[in-house]
Amino acid sequence: MEKFVEWLNGIIWSPALVVLCIVTGLFYSLLTRFLQVRHMKEMIKQMFQGKSSEAGISSFQALSLALSGRVGTGNIAGVATAIAFGGPGAVFWMWLIAFIGAGSAFVEAALAQVYKTKQDGQFRGGPAYYIEKGLNMKWYAVLFAVVTVLATGVLLPGVQANSIAEGIKNAFGISPTVTGIGIVILLGVIIFGGVKRIARAAEWIVPFMALGYILMALFIVFANISELPHVLGLIFRSAFGMDAAFGGILGAAISWGVKRGIYSNEAGQGTAPHAAAAAEVSHPAKQGLVQAFSVYVDTWFVCSATAFMILITGMYNVTPEGKAPIVQKLGDVEPGPIFTQKAVETVFPGFGAPFVAIALFFFAFTTIMAYYYMAETNIAYMARLLKLNKANWLQYALKVAMLAVVFYGCIKTAKLAWTLGDIGVGSMAWLNLIAILLLTKPALKVLKDYEQQKKAGKDPVFDPVKLGITGADFWEKEYPTSHAKAVNED
Repeated sequence: MEKFVEWLNGIIWSPALVVLCIVTGLFYSLLTRFLQVRHMKEMIKQMFQGKSSEAGISSFQALSLALSGRVGTGNIAGVATAIAFGGPGAVFWMWLIAFIGAGSAFVEAALAQVYKTKQDGQFRGGPAYYIEKGLNMKWYAVLFAVVTVLATGVLLPGVQANSIAEGIKNAFGISPTVTGIGIVILLGVIIFGGVKRIARAAEWIVPFMALGYILMALFIVFANISELPHVLGLIFRSAFGMDAAFGGILGAAISWGVKRGIYSNEAGQGTAPHAAAAAEVSHPAKQGLVQAFSVYVDTWFVCSATAFMILITGMYNVTPEGKAPIVQKLGDVEPGPIFTQKAVETVFPGFGAPFVAIALFFFAFTTIMAYYYMAETNIAYMARLLKLNKANWLQYALKVAMLAVVFYGCIKTAKLAWTLGDIGVGSMAWLNLIAILLLTKPALKVLKDYEQQKKAGKDPVFDPVKLGITGADFWEKEYPTSHAKAVNED
């Protein structure tokens, strides 16, 4: 069974998926004339423009909720692994893939807004919704929903919780059972409060955790500021095989940088659109731009913080797969959070383990929150499809099941669970990337309409009928009334 699962995971996360992510990102970057550069100012502006409503959350809350899923243990362990197997040059390729991926992130988020629906008094949307409404393929939408519920609701929360429990045990000697009880209580308070409470929690936790982590990185960089030019030069030389030490592993640098970048920023994988659809905005492109910026936050800011802490302190090993070690400054250790731990301890002796444990707690806990929201959205989708008007019991069952999975994950983990979770996320990526490519036409119409209205000096308002976009039921039937009411109230 385990061998079969590993074989299947190898197929799903094969180079073909990596190539598809890159090609899709490049495709949208070219078609949108690199909106990730042209609209950088607009991305930042739109983050703080939208307001929450009875049915929706603000743009900033949606950004924070999406970042909850994007920023996770991969921002610590994943970056360390990329450096360990691909050398410092892998960092450059992570940056590049984030830049390219911003195009895909815009498209999937904008589509989530176009085809969102108002269900049980709140906005719902995501890949399952735009697959059904935009492509008119219910079986495909159901497949995506089922895969997402299994991956984010059953398999992945436990392994994230295990990362928290292990980190806290190593740093503070606290039993995983005690940690598990604490996480279950905290998570329960948040998820039983509904989408609004999840969004409010993300709005407060995510900026705090990201800023705190980046400030620590800046402190360590300034403590070693004389090394900064050398580290920057090393990253760029190694990225193109021009460094004497790392010149022979250019292929590994590209491969690991691209793979870890895609895994971390999740652009195009179908996770962030769930949060994007919940935002209250007047035009889908607004939230598309906000979500494009979230890719930069994840990789350019948080992943870079890890990379600079590790590289500027020299606390890393580089041992390409199947080759002799090139750099070995930490002895025979498994690449992962220990790189960051040792880097912090060069400036704050004895604080490395507590810092990494705290960072892992926030990164993994917010990811579990985001997983719950994704699973709940797809449960709601299936309830709507089956016309279960009173389907609260399904969401209640999901909450209880996830809390049980999280507690079990704290006290016990299995490699099989990680692999099954990877299969789920990889399957989501395949299904979503194919879907957004098939929906390219309406996505480009949305961007063009937004730019035309901005050029005319208007605050863009979306009208799908005028653009010839079908299936956007909320915008066609409900938004005109709710928008008029909001304007009158203002």
